[in-house]
Amino acid sequence: MNNFEYRHGELYCEHVPVSRIAKELGTPCYVYSHATLVRHFKAYDSAFKNIPHIVAFAMKANSNLAILRLMAKEGSGADIVSGGELFRALTAGVPASKIIFAGVGKSADEIRDALKADILMFNIESSAEIHAINEVAASVGKKARIALRINPDVDPKTHPYISTGMKKSKFGIAADRALEEYKMASSLSHIDIVGVHAHIGSQLTDVTPFVDSLKKVVALIDTLKGQGINIRYLNIGGGLGITYDAEKPPLPQDLADAISPLVKDLGLTLVMEPGRVIVGNAGILVTKALYRKEGESKTFVIVDAAMNDLIRPSLYGAYHEIRPLDEAAGRRDKQQVDIVGPVCESGDFLAKDRLLATIQPGELLAVMSAGAYGFVMASNYNSRPRVPEVLIKDGEIHVIRARETYDDLIKGETIPAFLS
Repeated sequence: MNNFEYRHGELYCEHVPVSRIAKELGTPCYVYSHATLVRHFKAYDSAFKNIPHIVAFAMKANSNLAILRLMAKEGSGADIVSGGELFRALTAGVPASKIIFAGVGKSADEIRDALKADILMFNIESSAEIHAINEVAASVGKKARIALRINPDVDPKTHPYISTGMKKSKFGIAADRALEEYKMASSLSHIDIVGVHAHIGSQLTDVTPFVDSLKKVVALIDTLKGQGINIRYLNIGGGLGITYDAEKPPLPQDLADAISPLVKDLGLTLVMEPGRVIVGNAGILVTKALYRKEGESKTFVIVDAAMNDLIRPSLYGAYHEIRPLDEAAGRRDKQQVDIVGPVCESGDFLAKDRLLATIQPGELLAVMSAGAYGFVMASNYNSRPRVPEVLIKDGEIHVIRARETYDDLIKGETIPAFLS
């Protein structure tokens, strides 16, 4: 459920007509619903109320400071994958004691900053990384708390680009090598082993892969305990899917019901890293139709949003529902069209071969389910300023990121003297 719905013939976000937002801020722009974000976080958090747990929001899905602050105020931590995300999380007020640092390529500087901040733990992706973290920890006189990311070789049945738990993935340590790696890590003087981590992919629409993965991880935990390695945290990652089109993903409570029997008696704190399931359907991208172009074999609707604003359709072939802001416009005769942007690439599209009510130039459209992996993956390609982000709460419009200017595009660039 989200707070984008038609009222009085037009699309609203909570108590604000989206057309008003577009009129005041221009298009394209991202719009988020505060009520939806809070409800989605609480649904996830409360589903696991009977198990000691930490929800660490996967900020790669949406790293706006206001969104992170909202999450922190609700009790969330953060799943980070870079020094920049660490900086953002701390700036937004996320407690360091609830920050988990993931990712396959942590630099020495990033590791050092995270140790100085005293984050909860690092998710370790390789043997080489264990040694690197031990070395950095020794240089700053600290012990690094770690969890090894186990690759359970479970098919998450999702898009190959967001499948992360199979043998061919760059992520994690193979399950059959895990015990050996844990033993090696336990011998290092500046490593404190505290957990086991497994994350098998994103946009999962079935709980079965979670259960299959967890069974392997629980068996490993039992083995580790027998070796005297004291595991305190079990990190199951994130990955629960949302509805973009016709998917029927499980609810957080469904996931909790499926895995609780496996974890409730382990005496561990459960760590979860949801991202998309919280923010995905809490945001939209608003755009305006510029032109209609009748090609020989296709009709194109050219809009002012592009692949640099929302790259998911170009990158993954991802589906996003396109809705008119004017409900009556959605009742016109339908026509098969491509919704494309102004960027100079054939891959610049938001929808292909989509049967939509006839769209006229000047009309406003909402690209739905754009709250996750939307603005956070935006770029300045074709020297296009990045668009504003807006948070709606209690009928008020809060600009949480201003639209970039042309001056912003050249910030930090210098023409050397020899070119003067």
